[in-house]
Amino acid sequence: MTDDPAPQVLIVMGVSGSGKSTIGEQLAERLGWAYRDADDFHPPSNVEKMSAGQPLTDDDRWPWLRAIAAEIDRIADSGDHAVFGCSALKRAYRDILVHGRDDVRIVYLDGSRALIAERVAARKNHFMPPGLLDSQFATLEKPGPDERPFVVSIDASVGQIVDAIVEQLPRPFPQQSLI
Repeated sequence: MTDDPAPQVLIVMGVSGSGKSTIGEQLAERLGWAYRDADDFHPPSNVEKMSAGQPLTDDDRWPWLRAIAAEIDRIADSGDHAVFGCSALKRAYRDILVHGRDDVRIVYLDGSRALIAERVAARKNHFMPPGLLDSQFATLEKPGPDERPFVVSIDASVGQIVDAIVEQLPRPFPQQSLI
């Protein structure tokens, strides 16, 4: 628990296979918030490139990140709440997404390469092929303390991971009624 203001938006980040979508969806459900998958903001050219086994360049990512940031602003400024699942691997990417807002916080899903490789290999019908995992880890810049991240280990059950995130959230925390 901290004296930080309660966030309007949480960005669940990590490399492909760390559980961003699964954890993000469960966290959003627990909080009564909307869930948004950042992959839905990729232009078709990015999806085609990744499906062909080609890592994205920063030039590919900037428009995608700006689109997500605009949606974060729209949600937070309207008083709504959301959890976003987004790789946000570099500090520069997170800076675009958070852009100095105190009401947007990062949740970093931390896991070993071996565990994540096992999970990626088990996935079916995902546009990110296992061969791109090395580029994900090479790109990853773990969030620093100045980014005020909530850091959780992914070496646990989904419920335990979500519990670990919720336990770190500032209080009082805005949970929206599911009624």
